[in-house]
Amino acid sequence: MNGNSLQSRRIFSAWNLVLSATTVAGIGAAAFVLAPNTAPKIDLFGTAAQAQNLTEKVQQLPQHPVGFADIVEKVKPAVISVRVKMERPADSTLSEDDLPFPPGSPFERFFKRFGMPNTPNGQNGHEMITGQGSGFFISRDGYAVTNNHVVQNAENVQVTTDDGKTYSAKVIGTDSRTDLALIKIEGSDFPYVKLADNPPRIGDWVLAVGNPFGLGGTVTAGIVSARGRDIGAGPYDDFIQIDAPVNKGNSGGPTFDVDGNVIGVNTAIFSPSGGSVGIAFAIPADTVKSVVAQLRDKGTVTRGWLGVQIQTVTPDLADSMSLKQATGALVSEPQKDSPAAKAGIQSGDVITSVDDTAIHDARDLARRIGTMSPGATVKLGMIHQGQDKTVTLTLGTMPNEKQASNDQNQNQREVPDSDIPRLGLTLAPANKVSGADDKGVVVTAVAEGGVAADHGFQVGDVILDVGGTAVATPSDVRKSLADARTQGKHTVLFRVKSSDGTKFVALPLGNA
Repeated sequence: MNGNSLQSRRIFSAWNLVLSATTVAGIGAAAFVLAPNTAPKIDLFGTAAQAQNLTEKVQQLPQHPVGFADIVEKVKPAVISVRVKMERPADSTLSEDDLPFPPGSPFERFFKRFGMPNTPNGQNGHEMITGQGSGFFISRDGYAVTNNHVVQNAENVQVTTDDGKTYSAKVIGTDSRTDLALIKIEGSDFPYVKLADNPPRIGDWVLAVGNPFGLGGTVTAGIVSARGRDIGAGPYDDFIQIDAPVNKGNSGGPTFDVDGNVIGVNTAIFSPSGGSVGIAFAIPADTVKSVVAQLRDKGTVTRGWLGVQIQTVTPDLADSMSLKQATGALVSEPQKDSPAAKAGIQSGDVITSVDDTAIHDARDLARRIGTMSPGATVKLGMIHQGQDKTVTLTLGTMPNEKQASNDQNQNQREVPDSDIPRLGLTLAPANKVSGADDKGVVVTAVAEGGVAADHGFQVGDVILDVGGTAVATPSDVRKSLADARTQGKHTVLFRVKSSDGTKFVALPLGNA
């Protein structure tokens, strides 16, 4: 888009806003003429008893401060600048581990790390990388919070306080899954701040304090734009979105409410250019409390483990499974010997609640279980084969490493493939394909623009069952599709194993 079109678009948007306001004002004036200060007999907008002047209600709220100087004066001394040094070979380049977000995620191009390394200094075949971030004291004895990506792999950590003093810091522990770290500065009587007990509301004023671009303590103000944001950073995404300008170097710094409580830790921005565009993300205080408590006690974080591969129930999946609502977490596959498997949870079960609290989607379940301790007893409500069921189990300890994904070589074929043209799939029995397991049917080709391609099927995927029935040959797939049509179903459920794990995919039958 060129500059002229962008300008025209902005002008057009502004006129839309003005015209909308004018329309509302005109309707309001007409209503006043038709119904002055007497109870109306006809109300275009509802009954008089339901009508409320919401602006008047806002004006009755307690007065808010017109400035933030008094708040900043109190909390700013607890905010610190964090400077790190790390050594690596001079000819090395940034690897996937250097990136704060998973390679290939939708936001990889747009999210920038705050404390990016500065220009390295080469020496004897190695270079010393320096990085800049922020943090804040949470106790008088020198414990401070920052981001994992600020201090990750650091050889040396130094902090500078608001009064200009510099201290050496020790990394007590880090948690890459939430991008949090706890560091310790030797000393006592440091000024500190408190993590908020209650989550902020959308629209609340917030203050972001940090060290953008290494300039020193800086304060910016804005509001809470949204809560519960998932930005593709990890399984426990639950970010607070704020519009306070936040830039590189603010990473690990606090976001305050107007009472001086820390409501979140700044960790990421949405940024096509690398600078702030008014969309920043902070880790909520309740998450920080849980993680920091474990880091302080044990230096590491352990989480409860259910042991299932899960996915969100979409409307298509709900329709194919005859569910009343598209809600809950669909179990794609329980892991072998996991707490879920031992409790009898099966593929196709839909987990709808944890300890009588509703589960909205797969991310909600992951966060809920992840906040629990290993050994905790939980009650799961779920739908099993169309019936409500309750299971009580004891959580295990989440493994440090993910289960190895299946590594298959489906390029070598020993039998002719079989086409299912309306779906755009070419299939072969898994037990006849080199490198594949014995179970299922291997996808050997996907027609571009076909139904299967539109729903994410790829070469090498293994179809385990169709419509709840295990398949071993392309003929089994055809039969399951025919059975689904006979039953009057609009979609049919495929359980598919890929390099990313096992998942359910609902394909429409209209084109099959």
